[in-house]
Amino acid sequence: MFDLIVKGGLLADGRRADIGIKGDRIAAVEDLAAASAARVIEASGDLVSPPFVDPHFHMDATLSYGTPRINASGTLLEGIALWGELKQIATIDEMIARALSYCDWAASMGLLAIRSHVDTCDDSLKGVQALLEVREKVKDYIDLQLVAFPQDGLYRSPGALANTLRALDMGVDVVGGIPHFERTMAEGAASVRALCEIAAGRGLMVDMHCDETDDPLSRHIETLAYETQRLGLQGRVTGSHLTSMHSMDNYYVSKLLPLIAEAGVAAIANPLINIMLQGRHDSFPKRRGLTRVKEMQAMGITVGWGQDCVLDPWYSLGTADMLDVAFMGLHVAQMSAPAEMARCFDMVTVENARIMGLSGYGLKVGDVASLVVLDAGSKIEALRLRADRLVVVAKGRVIAERPRGDARLDLPGRPAQICRRHTPASP
Repeated sequence: MFDLIVKGGLLADGRRADIGIKGDRIAAVEDLAAASAARVIEASGDLVSPPFVDPHFHMDATLSYGTPRINASGTLLEGIALWGELKQIATIDEMIARALSYCDWAASMGLLAIRSHVDTCDDSLKGVQALLEVREKVKDYIDLQLVAFPQDGLYRSPGALANTLRALDMGVDVVGGIPHFERTMAEGAASVRALCEIAAGRGLMVDMHCDETDDPLSRHIETLAYETQRLGLQGRVTGSHLTSMHSMDNYYVSKLLPLIAEAGVAAIANPLINIMLQGRHDSFPKRRGLTRVKEMQAMGITVGWGQDCVLDPWYSLGTADMLDVAFMGLHVAQMSAPAEMARCFDMVTVENARIMGLSGYGLKVGDVASLVVLDAGSKIEALRLRADRLVVVAKGRVIAERPRGDARLDLPGRPAQICRRHTPASP
């Protein structure tokens, strides 16, 4: 007897199987035709996937678009300045409300694990207080991982170092930084070293905003890879954005990529925001700023797609849909071969879960019973359609459902019919 059976779903590897759930764990992945359950969900050839994962977000700023004003230039630097204005007037309760609204969106889209950076340059640490409370409120359905992020620079902002340590003492999970925003390249490198030493001393992971600039001479990812090896942090460090790599000399990159791979540093590209913010000073040809995704993957580097922003000082759109993120990344990175497109789906599921170090993630017996039933017959079709999430299960409990969005056509000279964009695979 199971609590829940998801019947006849198509798994990401192409197998068709039933999934039996007891409590908050997957208890069986096999033919369960003879089994019973309190509830049965008929997947009937629909794609069943582990939940979507976003390894790079800013939940303290989300859903604040237009407050106190709009980013007129559309640049990263004006966005940072605008955030500086916003955080002075935002309250803890308001941050909590915005973040919880976003988590509702995420849950409805099957996005059940999020890593959010939270600003630590505010002496009151309002964002930290707010998101620690949000993490507790959503823990039964979303795994929220927090990064202590000195948004205005560890050394550039007075008190940032002390505040970052306070945030970690309060229970923030990951050490962050922004070396390219320090006053000099030397101070940026020093901030990478100091923050990695803090992470090593506390046994924490590192996720560094690194080289989010069009300047090809911004090379803090090299320092991050070096410090990772020096301190024995392999497998615990991520470089986010890495947009300067888009503009770097190819010879230097040929040296850099093996260093990143050797150090076991992962990378997160954020295609929606990267192509929106980068190249703002260019006329034509205009750089799009996305880092070298395929080249890093060819070196064995783990690369994920991140959402980064939704309706905030940096980005005026967004829906909490990681398939939108992967769809845009697929285009900008020109990942059009079938294996590359399928990998883009993995980059918002299993690859991002690996970056976040999620335990019990997947669809094996013993894994946490969190999954999504998609109105698609394959990973590639899910991307093409940005498929509807028909059912979302979080830790053994159905938390979101929607009917199929099939259209009824009644066309002249033809019988009425149901038009489906997705035809379930044959048994």
